[in-house]
Amino acid sequence: MESTDLKVFAAVARHGSMNRAAEALHTVQSNVTARIRQLEQRLQVRLFERHNRGVSLTEAGRRLLPYASRMDQLLRDAHLAVSDDGTPRGPLVVGSLETTAALRLAPLLSGFAAAHPAVDLVLRTGTTAELIGQVRDGVLEGAFVCGPVDDPELTAETAFEEELVLLAAPGVADLDAAFRRRGARIVVLRAGCSYRQMLEALMARRGLVDVRRLEFGTLEAIVSCVGAGLGFTLLPRALVGQVWREGLVSVHALPPGEGAVQTVFIRQRDARLSSALAAFLDRARPALATLQAAQ
Repeated sequence: MESTDLKVFAAVARHGSMNRAAEALHTVQSNVTARIRQLEQRLQVRLFERHNRGVSLTEAGRRLLPYASRMDQLLRDAHLAVSDDGTPRGPLVVGSLETTAALRLAPLLSGFAAAHPAVDLVLRTGTTAELIGQVRDGVLEGAFVCGPVDDPELTAETAFEEELVLLAAPGVADLDAAFRRRGARIVVLRAGCSYRQMLEALMARRGLVDVRRLEFGTLEAIVSCVGAGLGFTLLPRALVGQVWREGLVSVHALPPGEGAVQTVFIRQRDARLSSALAAFLDRARPALATLQAAQ
């Protein structure tokens, strides 16, 4: 078997779909399907069960997956070891929640870019679920996501803590009043957003289920719709200071134990730490600690 076959196999296993694996690998589905078929023929065993929702691993596929994942990581590390002489340079692609990028990262990114001009830094935003998948697949060297993250392939370190608050229309008196509003909806980002999941869990604990959702792609659209009375949402308090002061929304603290959430930085547990990422983390740790202390 070839290393490329194992890389394709690992991508299909992680995404549970030939099509989604093809998108992650920047190729076409027919190429992925052909690779998997050839690998199964070579090994004389079925690696996936096909069904209308995608694919799932067979017992043989589950036994192969750890070896395929280690081979993929070993090849990436080998390339990195050859090209990395200890000086931070070259590409560094990291991910972040959109809220974290807006609130926390601008001073860190500008300082890092000035200190290490030979590093080509790229920041990609997404939901927690999307970013975890991209770190596991090696698309990102690391990412700031909502914790905790319990994944044996990843290591996570706490970056800072946020206080989440409920945003509702102006004039809403309190948390209970927001939940009791007739026809209230939750206004959220796409599936995989950790704050969306926390809001749904918050409501479920109060017996509120099957609530209608309005889904938007940007924080600006969410805040505007909340202010217009279309529903409510959950966001970090530090993000809503200006719109709250201007009276565009009402802001409501959550009960103790329900509003605190950690943001963690994740990366692959067994991956080689590039000089660029090591320099980034060395700068990020004290910078983020200073921001946290200033809150």
